[in-house]
Amino acid sequence: MPKPIQAGQRYMPGLDGLRAVAVLAVIAYHEQFGWAPGGLLGVGVFFTLSGYLITGLLLGQWSAHGRINLGDFWIRRARRLLPALFVMLMVVTAWVTIADRARLTSLRGALAAAATYSSNWYLIVQNQSYFARFAPPAPLDHLWSLAVEEQFYVIWPPLLLLALLLLRKRTAHAARWLALPTLAMAAASAIAMMLMYQPGLDPTRVYEGTDTRAFGLLIGAALAMLWPSRDTAIKAMLPRVLLDGAGFAGLAVIGLMIWRLGQYSPFAYHGGMVLLSLATAAAVAAAAVPGSVTGRALGWRPLRWIGARSYGIYLWHYPVIVLTSPANTGEDLPRAALQIAASIGLAALSWKFIEEPVRHGAIEALWKRARATGWRLRPVRLGATVAAAGSAGVLLVACAGITGAIKAPAGTSGSPAAMAAGSALPAVTKSVTHAGPHQVLAGGTAGRASASPGGPLRTSCRAVVHIGDSTSEGMVSPDYLPDAAERLPERYEDVGVQTVITNITGARSVVEVLPGTVNGYNAARALVAQGFRGCWVLALGTNDTADIAAGSTYSITYRIQRMMSVANGEPVMWINLKSLLVSGPYAEANMLKWNAALLRACSKYPNMRVFDWAAMAKPGWFISDGIHYTSAGYAVRSEAIADALARAFPQNGKSSGCLV
Repeated sequence: MPKPIQAGQRYMPGLDGLRAVAVLAVIAYHEQFGWAPGGLLGVGVFFTLSGYLITGLLLGQWSAHGRINLGDFWIRRARRLLPALFVMLMVVTAWVTIADRARLTSLRGALAAAATYSSNWYLIVQNQSYFARFAPPAPLDHLWSLAVEEQFYVIWPPLLLLALLLLRKRTAHAARWLALPTLAMAAASAIAMMLMYQPGLDPTRVYEGTDTRAFGLLIGAALAMLWPSRDTAIKAMLPRVLLDGAGFAGLAVIGLMIWRLGQYSPFAYHGGMVLLSLATAAAVAAAAVPGSVTGRALGWRPLRWIGARSYGIYLWHYPVIVLTSPANTGEDLPRAALQIAASIGLAALSWKFIEEPVRHGAIEALWKRARATGWRLRPVRLGATVAAAGSAGVLLVACAGITGAIKAPAGTSGSPAAMAAGSALPAVTKSVTHAGPHQVLAGGTAGRASASPGGPLRTSCRAVVHIGDSTSEGMVSPDYLPDAAERLPERYEDVGVQTVITNITGARSVVEVLPGTVNGYNAARALVAQGFRGCWVLALGTNDTADIAAGSTYSITYRIQRMMSVANGEPVMWINLKSLLVSGPYAEANMLKWNAALLRACSKYPNMRVFDWAAMAKPGWFISDGIHYTSAGYAVRSEAIADALARAFPQNGKSSGCLV
């Protein structure tokens, strides 16, 4: 991602401009600009560009000296990347320690992953989605792409050196023989992405995996073998025109994909990102030639300035956005303008005072001067003293946060992050008295409790199964509701239910199945196989709407029909959906589609009712993710669901209509 600098290497201004395009696209995506749904593809541009530059550097060293100094290469990479990264990590940790301590616990693992360039695998193993999360976004999640690049920098140079040694040729042309196996490895990586991607399921694993993203870097590497950077311009008119035509066509494809291709588009994972890498390769090939129109266009001075600082801009932009954005908001141009300005400003400071001095030997010079003076202190200016004191303060606060000297607030086992990861609560059956078999009466309703004139609202349902996703977990959790009387099973008992079965699993959908979980349809079938007869309460759909937004081909109607077929005419009450999110797969607009489909289905099934939770839910009951609830919200929700069941299937008479 950063611009590699080595003595004797030609500077190509057009490639800095391409870096600027890539980093600005990524920022637009993270700012949720509606015109850049594919802005995340800017990372793919970086990958191909990095593969080209790094491989070109290594091949140049081989051609000039007949060897590749791996130790020197890795030291240069560390000197280029680590100082700015560590400063950003210290500042973010200090900020979180002082102003947002609730993030500290989760930040510690992310810090270790960032420092070891394993962020992508850390996020994958932790089941943390890069795209749709219930917990607030983490300020270091963007470092996954740097991890992919650094892992490539560790693995690729030794492989390339081994291949060159086997060729036993030092000429630049000899490397062209390696382009074919390099492209074969790229094809294997792209095929792995295609095979592992499942429409409707979160694509984080294939999006962030080193194995499934290596093709972008390898395509850049193959380009460096076939089309190394050159010092002279192409003089013939036709080749120049064709080359610039390919370069501008590549830029057009990149722009079109950023504008039109969403994060959940199946095409992105079934060849789209490969197309992006090829388009980037075309743009790089043209921009790398001196005097090309493509290179001059991309070498526009403002683009070059941003591109030269793209590493710092990438490092800083996401923490700035995450730590300064209120929850559950979409595009906000004034706020975004300030965030972008802050990110570029921080990157400029990093470039001037950290990256450039370190790259030009500031640490070595300081070390030599200290040794030469016998480590004696020298007089310093006031500004340097203040800067040193401030840096020391940031370091101390960061260390306190990392080591736990400042404690983060205790979390709960039912945290939204755990729910999003697919945590499951075992199915629980709570019986007040022994419930005998229920006799099915005319009309498909279950056996009814005896009439009781007057008193509180009561339901005719003696046995109830509540099948839910993570939006139900808090209603049965003592972490959220310490008072058992406020929990869902007790609330059902309050309206006359004698047997309550709760079958609740985080990240549950009706159709899709995550590892270690049971979907709603199979959970219902298992209960029927065990002999359950009674009323059904279905708190499902939140993840289904997201799955559909992510590309699942199973419609809302199909999902509702699946659950109704299992109930087989027995009373069913669905709980409709509410979200505070304005964008993404869990946006309120998607929930409204589900709610409308429930009402349509209700007119088809006489045994179906819909509890209008969406009309009742108040914003103050939601936590910051806009999907799950506070303890107060869960307390209201559990009581409201039980009361709705009594209205849907009352002890005396029938409910007035579908919506209760």
